[in-house]
Amino acid sequence: MSLSLNARLKCSGCGKTADVPAYGSINVKLNPELRESVKNGSIFLWECPECGSRNFVQYSTLYHDPDASLMIWLLPENENVDTDSLGALSEKLSEYTLRRVSDAGSLIEKVNIFDAGLDDAAIELCKFITKSELSEKYPDKKEMIESAPFKFYMIDGADNEITLSFPMDGSMQAVKIGFNVYEDCCGIINRNPQMKPGKGFATVDQDWVAEYLG
Repeated sequence: MSLSLNARLKCSGCGKTADVPAYGSINVKLNPELRESVKNGSIFLWECPECGSRNFVQYSTLYHDPDASLMIWLLPENENVDTDSLGALSEKLSEYTLRRVSDAGSLIEKVNIFDAGLDDAAIELCKFITKSELSEKYPDKKEMIESAPFKFYMIDGADNEITLSFPMDGSMQAVKIGFNVYEDCCGIINRNPQMKPGKGFATVDQDWVAEYLG
């Protein structure tokens, strides 16, 4: 089952402290209502009962979707990691897709990618290619484009266009890419087995892509 804990937090608005629910683990088969709470990010928001301010709450949690054989471990960078436990768990879950992320936004994105039936490694490669193309198209904004955190937003339409979002000039921007780009990226990874994420809780992000194409 999903494990709910309490975290003692201070409101960013009024400074009052309170015990805030935090999930040490999230099993969306046993608690299906939590899937949407993760996908829309509300599971990481807390509204102060004193002043009504909305506070972002990030904590370590294990997202588990048994039906999809998927686990995503959110481990913030400032938290200690029991590598022995991670290794032991990985050995028991050889048929699972295992991922490790360091922030809530990346967990949300990964869940949205896998729920859309897509491969996250191919999506990261799509981001890399899209950034390169936009940098060439808009050379005056090359530095901003290359440093912007691109995120998978959705796949829709009859042609299965993929929308990526990213911040620029103080607002969120969106760029659509054809499904053929995604298929090409899948092909590149399949033809280069060394690019496939390794066993265990692999970190698959733009740094991962840069190891091969940077």
